[in-house]
Amino acid sequence: MTIIQIIRFYQRFARLNNYLIRAHIKHKNNKSMFKKLLLPVIGVLVLGIGTYYFFGNNDDIDTGINILTTVKKGKFEVFVNSTGELQAKKSEKIRGPKGMRAAGIWQTQIADLVAEGTVVKKGDYVGRLDRSELDGKLQNLSTELEKVESQLLQAKLDTAITLRGLRDQLINLKFSMREKNLEVEQSKYEPPAVIRKEELELERIQRDYNQQKTNYSLKQKQAEAQIKEIMATLDQSMSKFKMMRDLSGKFTVTAPKSGMVIYERSWNGKKGPGSRVSSWDPVIAQSPDLSDMVSKTYVNEVDISKVKVDQYVTVRVDAFPEKAYKGKIITIANIGEQLKKFDAKVFEVVVQMLENDSILRPAMTTSNQVLTNTLEDVLFIPLECVHSDSMTYVFKKTPTGIVKQEVIVSIANDENVVVRYGLKAKEELFLTIPENGGNITIVELPKIEKEAHEKEVAEASRKKEEDTKRRQEKMNERLKEFDKKGDRKMGIQN
Repeated sequence: MTIIQIIRFYQRFARLNNYLIRAHIKHKNNKSMFKKLLLPVIGVLVLGIGTYYFFGNNDDIDTGINILTTVKKGKFEVFVNSTGELQAKKSEKIRGPKGMRAAGIWQTQIADLVAEGTVVKKGDYVGRLDRSELDGKLQNLSTELEKVESQLLQAKLDTAITLRGLRDQLINLKFSMREKNLEVEQSKYEPPAVIRKEELELERIQRDYNQQKTNYSLKQKQAEAQIKEIMATLDQSMSKFKMMRDLSGKFTVTAPKSGMVIYERSWNGKKGPGSRVSSWDPVIAQSPDLSDMVSKTYVNEVDISKVKVDQYVTVRVDAFPEKAYKGKIITIANIGEQLKKFDAKVFEVVVQMLENDSILRPAMTTSNQVLTNTLEDVLFIPLECVHSDSMTYVFKKTPTGIVKQEVIVSIANDENVVVRYGLKAKEELFLTIPENGGNITIVELPKIEKEAHEKEVAEASRKKEEDTKRRQEKMNERLKEFDKKGDRKMGIQN
């Protein structure tokens, strides 16, 4: 046994193993069971072939390893497979209270939240926000209210004492004026100088009385203004206290409608107990509409040209692979993007679920299979049969021996490829390269078939260019119409 024989043996065995797995990969429901059965079978097969190889007749090894398949004719389907995630097309946001900014609270924490996936009715408990900061502000405001009430009481007492003193002074001045009037009347028989002195004293007392009366009026107005100012501060504080007390009750969040609770997602992951909530957008969870679901998926840029809007999709949920649902593509992104989990650029594709099921939940991983093309009555063979160097060929079994047959292939799917020229239905082909495959003479295609293929390629290229040109013309017409509408809005005329 040589090193080359060992390498060939394991190469053929690897190709055989790949073929068996690819042949069963479309039966996803039986995939795990198939792998469980396949591994022991492969182990026994390797052990038997290896034992026979080392201790048996080496000349018969190739006959045991080579596997034949036939050229099939019929319907050929091309699929694009992608992985997606279920989402609700519409969702009701479950928010915290709206008045946190008015209370001077810019952020708070989620103290408690029901388990994700909980089904609640309208008005049921959903969660609770941390009231620590709000309770502190309420305590400070309560202290401030007590202080303002004390100021109001003090102002009323000071006003009462001050005005009472002024009233007593007015009463005393009034008695002084009466007393002086009597003295003036009694002094009428006195010398004029004495009379004049008594009159001046009366005028002074009257002037003091009038000044004190005016001062009393001003003091009364001043006290009223001061009390009014304190009352306004008290009313403002009372209103703020009432608002914050009502806000405290709203920190217990209830469901705005019946449905399922799904945690809100932010840039740093899902929001749950302990997460921060901003007063600008106090969303803590969502209640999705489970009757209208979509699968958001990403298609590789190599396959995006095959995907079109309104194409039907077979959707399977990884959690329940035995079930399949119908879907339809509703949107395809115009611009690709580079995501971390993909090696190449991908385009976002949204698939509308056409069937409802109570087991479907948002964030479930889906396997989407898009039927992109169907060919009727065509020849196709397994991908393992096709080899390429300077030309494409297969190893075909004939009555006279093995030949290396040149072929022309077209579109392929995950398992098979369509053969345009070079083969007929039911012909037998080798899945592995036969012994001395490099020395087998190649049978080239007739010139007429190659020319026919070249014409088909040229015609397809011409149609593609025409389609591209037609789409470009339509795009230019839309841009012109858009420019005209913009000019009309701005009042620009030719």
